[in-house]
Amino acid sequence: MQLPIFMDNHSTTPCDPRVVSEMLPYFTTRFGNAASRSHRFGWEAEEAVNYAREHIAKLIGAQSEKEIVFTSGATESDNLAIKGVAEFYAERGRHIITTVIEHKAVLDSCKRLEKDGFSVTYLGVGPDGRVNPDDVKNAITDKTILVSVMLANNEVGTIQPLEEIGKITRARGVLFHCDAVQGIGKTEFDVQKMNVDLASVTAHKMYGPKGVGALYVRRSKPRVRLVAQMDGGGHERGNRSGTLNVPGIVGFGKAAEIMTAEWRTESERICGLRERLRSRVQNALDEVHVNGSLQWRLAGNLNLSFSFVEGEGLMMAIKDVAVSSGSACTSASLEPSYVLRALGVGDELAHSSIRFGLGRFNTQEEVDYVADLVISKVNKLRALSPLYEMYKEGIDLKTVSWVAH
Repeated sequence: MQLPIFMDNHSTTPCDPRVVSEMLPYFTTRFGNAASRSHRFGWEAEEAVNYAREHIAKLIGAQSEKEIVFTSGATESDNLAIKGVAEFYAERGRHIITTVIEHKAVLDSCKRLEKDGFSVTYLGVGPDGRVNPDDVKNAITDKTILVSVMLANNEVGTIQPLEEIGKITRARGVLFHCDAVQGIGKTEFDVQKMNVDLASVTAHKMYGPKGVGALYVRRSKPRVRLVAQMDGGGHERGNRSGTLNVPGIVGFGKAAEIMTAEWRTESERICGLRERLRSRVQNALDEVHVNGSLQWRLAGNLNLSFSFVEGEGLMMAIKDVAVSSGSACTSASLEPSYVLRALGVGDELAHSSIRFGLGRFNTQEEVDYVADLVISKVNKLRALSPLYEMYKEGIDLKTVSWVAH
């Protein structure tokens, strides 16, 4: 085992060596532009791109590889889906529905559209982090043109009831977009079965390279139309102009091929590691809370709140382990996570949360090391906490009146 240990696989994943091996020739000997259709170098690149499209389409259950539009990543895919649909269908209606726990790429795109005169309904979620399909049904009006709900949340790993939501949107003739980034290749996702009309995916969350993503755009029943957000050249059937990142796309395709073949057995193994970590920590420490549903959860996600411990302090104490804090604690913001707040988690607990993201290359040895380290450091930090001492003495901290001096 080597330090540091990477357990932040929701932020990004390491490239699988099989993916890197597939990509390498496209940096050197097979360097053609996929849009160059007058010589072998271009034909070879175009063939590789189309092969990748087929694998990505197969992973998500698309009917045709022509429904895959390549982008620079999931943020661009979310922007293209939401703004592209809004602009094309504006005459039909100017109402969009989403949830309060979506990725910022979705939420900020919606906020931009609100400035342009669109109305957006932001649905809440339950304590388990799931949206109620009935809330979607009740929010749809005759002006609704798009519903956008993520497959799985990036902070708490909650998997959303997409199949039920998709039945509702299809029955009402409303387009359904899904930010599938965190869940793709890690849980069940089928655009046909779930009636998803647009889906954003990216390579670097599934052991592929950074800087390449895709948007699934349904071509029939219904045919989805978009207004392009990037002009110049008419690449990707007019949906997204720009020279294609051929090596990245090749890597994306290989990552999708591996996921299609291995995701079920891989998820089972990773879930076992997650449960080992969770049980060891919760058996050794009191007042440790799991955020989000354990039933409807990504295999590799474990978001824990440690009462009487600052999340940032714990992260510093376990600096040899790469994790993330539940509080959006950049140097500019001390605000607790908006996702945890939406689940009803109080500010104190939200600030004490850590997200562990386990993935393909984590081992049981690493899990045991991290569990022991976390237990040790939480005990040390709590030993310095007067609040924890009061709690152990049986004092109800909610009844204490604090006086400022």
